[in-house]
Amino acid sequence: MDLTKLTKQYIGGEWRDGATGKQLVVTNPFNNDEIGSFSIASKQDIDEAYEAAQAAQPAWEKMTAHARRGVFEKAAEIVTRRHDEIADLIIQEVGGTALKAAFEIGLVVEAIKDAATTAFKIHGSIIPSPVPDTENFVYRKALGVVGIISPFNFPFFLGLKPVVAALSTGNGVVLKPHEETPITGGTIMADIFEEAGLPPGLFNVTVTEIPEIGDYFLEHPVPRAHVFTGSAPVGRHVAEVCARNFKKVILELGGNNVFIVREDADIDYAVESAVFSRFTHQGQICMSANKVLVHSAVAREFREKFVKKVSTLKTGDPADPATIIGPLINQREVQNLQTRIDAALANGATALFRGETVGNVLGPVVLDSVTMTDDVAQEELFGPVIVFMEFESDDQAIEIANSTNYGLSGALHTRDLALGMSIAKRINTGMIHINDSTIADEPLVPFGGERHSGMGRLSGQATIDELTTQQWISVNHGQARYPY
Repeated sequence: MDLTKLTKQYIGGEWRDGATGKQLVVTNPFNNDEIGSFSIASKQDIDEAYEAAQAAQPAWEKMTAHARRGVFEKAAEIVTRRHDEIADLIIQEVGGTALKAAFEIGLVVEAIKDAATTAFKIHGSIIPSPVPDTENFVYRKALGVVGIISPFNFPFFLGLKPVVAALSTGNGVVLKPHEETPITGGTIMADIFEEAGLPPGLFNVTVTEIPEIGDYFLEHPVPRAHVFTGSAPVGRHVAEVCARNFKKVILELGGNNVFIVREDADIDYAVESAVFSRFTHQGQICMSANKVLVHSAVAREFREKFVKKVSTLKTGDPADPATIIGPLINQREVQNLQTRIDAALANGATALFRGETVGNVLGPVVLDSVTMTDDVAQEELFGPVIVFMEFESDDQAIEIANSTNYGLSGALHTRDLALGMSIAKRINTGMIHINDSTIADEPLVPFGGERHSGMGRLSGQATIDELTTQQWISVNHGQARYPY
């Protein structure tokens, strides 16, 4: 893989250095080895990226659905063919394990394949009019240009998903990847779509830092919408800036997701599912289970089996295929989590298990005897830390589940599926999965959260609803009669 190429800006179909001359060094979060260095983008570079997307977008929207489909089909083939080198990048830049890399690439391929069919599903309508001899036509049109800001945790998938959503609905795109993962979250996509034959200028990647550009990426007059994936506090700021500038915003933010185990659950299966729900990619997933709520009748059995399973998880080098828990993205995140764990313990919580921390690798932590007023119970835990709590009734479990400001995902394990559906409907969350993991994303199902977990949805029909606008054109085949 040519990292010299992938450590440049991609603007107007050209690979070039950012105009600032300031360097952004990208490092491996496990061993701190340097991967590459970017000359970061300036406000002028952002101007040129948005202008390139604006210039290329009308011709792309006019292309037939069949012609656009060919680009996406080719892109899916390229990702499949380049699987191993992309997986190696995810391991190096993101600190993802081999298992996580394969999982992420699989999601990307499915998202691209679905995007290939989106243009065929964009339909208008004819609506009856109360006015004689008049027809009402409602057309769906692309928004124009969409700005996208991607996160560091699943950068390849969570960057590419809104990119293909915007492109498939006829929009141009400018992507600003997270500064920790600008290659897997940005330039590798540009490389793939360039090879796939996407028209130059339609998709642009600007790698920069907030101290250099401030809110300019959001405030720029060209984009009509922004898609942001990240934390709730930053999402609030993005929404405020977009509102001031009359821009649509789609936010995929954090979660404080519950994993509920009723007394009639298959305990062994629930343990496996809960461990996957928390510790996949070191818990750095917005859908990860933050709290395991277990009925008191089965709590002892579940607790023992859960801790035993967690104790077997191999931690360390993500390049080792046997590793389950690799590094957090940086030392700042490690220190933040350790501070929060220590605060919970000082407040009366107990550690059923606490793994060793080496460098950026934080060993798994299972906390018990936590109160709902503790920070670890209320706020998102973006790492391999989970809170264990007991409940006595379904109503109590629901009350605990709904006691935070978040509402992204969740899971419920029970043999009574009808009751499980009833409970699930009472939990204030955008997604919840019965007898499965909290982590799920499918191409046709609307993905998104409630309250502090976000605004808007993507995938399936939701993509079309969010990333197109509607225009009403009426035709009077006769002559209207006016009162004066």
